[in-house]
Amino acid sequence: MRFSSIGDIVLTSPVVRCIKQQVKDAEVHFVTKENFRSVIEFNPFIDKKFYLKDDLKSLLAQLKAEQYDCVIDLHKNIRTLWIKMQLGKKSFSFNKLNFEKWLIVNFKINRLPGVHIVDRYLETVKSFGVKNDGEGLNYFLPDELASLSGDTFNASLQEIPFEQYKYVAFAIGAQHATKRLPIEKIISICKKSSMPVILLGGKEDADHAEEISKAVDKNIYNACGKLSLHQSAAVVKFCNAIITHDTGLMHIAAAFNKKIISVWGNTIPEFGMYPYFKNKNESIIVEVKGLNCRPCSKIGFDKCPKGHFNCMNKIEEDMILKSIMQ
Repeated sequence: MRFSSIGDIVLTSPVVRCIKQQVKDAEVHFVTKENFRSVIEFNPFIDKKFYLKDDLKSLLAQLKAEQYDCVIDLHKNIRTLWIKMQLGKKSFSFNKLNFEKWLIVNFKINRLPGVHIVDRYLETVKSFGVKNDGEGLNYFLPDELASLSGDTFNASLQEIPFEQYKYVAFAIGAQHATKRLPIEKIISICKKSSMPVILLGGKEDADHAEEISKAVDKNIYNACGKLSLHQSAAVVKFCNAIITHDTGLMHIAAAFNKKIISVWGNTIPEFGMYPYFKNKNESIIVEVKGLNCRPCSKIGFDKCPKGHFNCMNKIEEDMILKSIMQ
């Protein structure tokens, strides 16, 4: 298996768990990129892990040595096709519904099945007798992050009394600009929040986070680019609620069954990648319905192709703030 994002890997965790627990004597190996190592490194349902760095041939040699019985491809791109051909084993591939997505993006004709991507991933392995166990997503933290305290994190965050009051996590980033709220709206939401806010994101979000934290000034902590993925996940695990775009941290939050206020721009939940929970959850999807230009892409753009960016500019801040208050 290979994946292109943190969220993709977290969303496949039920497949890994169900195969390991339901298929007799199953040995599960997992392949992903080196920079996603931390997402699977503590997963007890994976027997062996392989990481793609720069040398695909070297990785292929390692995989060939394992003499697999079958290959499950939950990414399905040209590279995984080549790997399957080289291994020469029976394979099972995920249906990405590219045609259905193309129809709704280009002609607003919805032929999507209305099924979450997790259930479609599980459909790929149904011939093994694997069924959804209803246990939701998994994300496994190292033992030292099982409990949360200030000295666990970067020195600049030690002033936060994590265990003494509630706080809101805000994952401000997203892979594409059209999936992110404008900075002005993030600043407005943070200023009006009744609880302290911790900004989460990678180094690529650090400049925006600095601008936001300076504008808000009080009860806000900029953790963007300062924490590892596991540390950020721990902040999410112990938060009161998380505001997030369509990101990997959204799916990590779902794995911890947190209250999620997910904000959607040019993409739509109907693509099947909205928060997936083990139990009923009070999470809220915030989006601008009825825009005839939405969705404009199945992934995203660097800027709004129409120029108005109404899918984010018209997001109602009060709905987000009311959800935090509750």
